[in-house]
Amino acid sequence: MAATDQTATGALPTGTAGDTTPTGPIRVKRAPARMRNVELLLLLVACGINGAAMALVQLGATGEIDQSVIILGGLLAILVLGMHVALRFVAPQADPLILPVITVLNGLGIAEIYRIDIANGDAGWDAAGVRQIAWTGLAIAIALAVILVIRNHRVLQRYRYIAMFTGIVLLLLPMLPVIGHAEFGAQLWIKIGGFSFQPGELAKIALAVFFAGYLVESRDSLSMVGRRFLGMRFPRARDLGPILVIWAAAMAVLIFQRDLGTSLLYFGLFLVMIYVATGRASWVILGLALFLGGALVASQTLGYVAGRFEGWLDPFNQDVYDAGGGSYQLVQGLFGLADGGLVGTGLGGGSPDRVPLSQSDYIIAALGEELGLAGLFAILALYLLFVSRGFRIGFSGQDDFGRLLGVGLSFVVALQVFIVVGGVTRVIPLTGLTTPFLAAGGSSLVANWIIAALLLRLSDTIRSQPRLVVGP
Repeated sequence: MAATDQTATGALPTGTAGDTTPTGPIRVKRAPARMRNVELLLLLVACGINGAAMALVQLGATGEIDQSVIILGGLLAILVLGMHVALRFVAPQADPLILPVITVLNGLGIAEIYRIDIANGDAGWDAAGVRQIAWTGLAIAIALAVILVIRNHRVLQRYRYIAMFTGIVLLLLPMLPVIGHAEFGAQLWIKIGGFSFQPGELAKIALAVFFAGYLVESRDSLSMVGRRFLGMRFPRARDLGPILVIWAAAMAVLIFQRDLGTSLLYFGLFLVMIYVATGRASWVILGLALFLGGALVASQTLGYVAGRFEGWLDPFNQDVYDAGGGSYQLVQGLFGLADGGLVGTGLGGGSPDRVPLSQSDYIIAALGEELGLAGLFAILALYLLFVSRGFRIGFSGQDDFGRLLGVGLSFVVALQVFIVVGGVTRVIPLTGLTTPFLAAGGSSLVANWIIAALLLRLSDTIRSQPRLVVGP
């Protein structure tokens, strides 16, 4: 008989109807080994790209290669390959593309940050590029620990309310008078001694776990009742509680922490997850109306929000363009992107240091200047690949919690990239978010590597059922 796949655990191949005797030897597919081999090949390519980027940055900016930085980059490559080896044992069926994609993004970010260090005259162990290498090593170690500790993503569903409490505490920490720390007008950091951290980056992961667990429990009441209007079924007033609570939290972040981007990120995450859980577009319409209404009121009453909108609408106005603030950063970033053109000035050949905060908020403009439009499209394609694999993992899940969690974690990265790139290119008002995996900042880097680790664990759990093939 022809070979057939048995996807259910423990299923036995049969010959003819009613016959339970195998017609041939059972051969176990070696799909996990093939996936890990593909991952290894892509990782070697990724590490080669990162090494070449670091070398080109140094040759373009200084004309020589600093071997100490190359050695540090090589140590990171060893860590990534070590994570690959661990995946062969603890998550052999994990997605083979996620790790190579984030390795390239992380490596390009380190190379560009180091290039800006050279332009600013920063050197030694205190340079931002060296700190980013150290944070990357820590982030990889934490991601590996997540994969080792969480052997099945369904365990997280039990702790959904603990995740909610943790997320709220992380959001409130920057507002505490002792450890809360404001930078660039936003109250988003905590500072203890010489150590600073942005807890909101971890809060988005905790809230994604809570939203997934909560919506699995409550989606029936959120999706099956309500009145129809204009061809859509809108929820009852009594069911509006969750979205009003999340909207109030988002507005609190906007008002008290003075950060429009983080507020949009949290609220957008909940909107997408509630839409995936219920399939009702009315939730999205209601949510967008609430957020746009709140943002409009904030733009009329809060000076820092009004400044963002003024810089966005008319950045070249002399009253708005101000070297001390206003739209200066936005305009300099646009000039840098224009200077890059189609193929860029080459790594180490541009002037990305002219843009304020080019290592963090504006690293997309820095890369756009030196890699050009073609390089930016390649970077965006890597993000698209990462997000699409995450969505594929989510929608392939066999349990509702896994589906919602996979989609939520992937959408967090997608929305953050859109907010950052949209702000730099003047598609939307500028916000203070960082570009995932690329921008300088330890808290963002650690959080995004944890997201990648959770997606790897999800993909392995989904594919964990053995596939058997009956041979002749």
